[in-house]
Amino acid sequence: MTEKPDTNPKTPLRKGFLRSFVRWLAIGVVLLWSLAALSLLAARWIDPPSTAVHIQRHLQAWIHHTPYHERYKFIPLGQISPHLQHAAVAAEDARFYQHHGFDWHEIEIAAEDDLESDRTRGASTITQQLVKNLFFGTGRSILRKGAEFTLVPVAEFVLGKRRILEIYLNVVEWGPGIYGAESACRYYDGTAARNVGREQAARLAAILPAPLKRRPERMNNYSARILERMSQMGW
Repeated sequence: MTEKPDTNPKTPLRKGFLRSFVRWLAIGVVLLWSLAALSLLAARWIDPPSTAVHIQRHLQAWIHHTPYHERYKFIPLGQISPHLQHAAVAAEDARFYQHHGFDWHEIEIAAEDDLESDRTRGASTITQQLVKNLFFGTGRSILRKGAEFTLVPVAEFVLGKRRILEIYLNVVEWGPGIYGAESACRYYDGTAARNVGREQAARLAAILPAPLKRRPERMNNYSARILERMSQMGW
């Protein structure tokens, strides 16, 4: 009994299309990653004109037909009060100057909290948050985490701690349409970022985890904990 010839020409066409799609998808991913890496390299000298979070908030306001006014002014780290620098590190990433982009101790604690269904803290470092702000916005996904995981070492290598902190404090969201330390200090306290005192710096840092919901004047308990951490860290 002879075998029947394959009379379905669509099968090889489908396989060819699938291979071509996967190949071009891989090329696209590599190109996008390379563009992000080059952007980080450029950020060593060029202040970011905008971020993914800025663009996301603009789009959300446009979609929902809500008023939106952006306050964003990039200033050198030397013009940001040391109190605010220290408060942000104490609040968001206490081992910022010790790790190389990932705080594995905090990641372990967060994983244990997840297993116990008692998640009370995050594990993202300032470097991770910066990469997320610049390229991915506020959304969460496995793909975003994977891309972030590969870009964080690049940021640490090409930028260094001082530049990472400088960019972070200038682009991070501090309220609706409020980005960066200078805009936040002007908006909440009517003063320049260089003039913010220790207590108010702690109150400003306290709103960073949820900037659209929190206000500095309501952050009595958390700001007190931040001040305590600053003292423990020698600040």
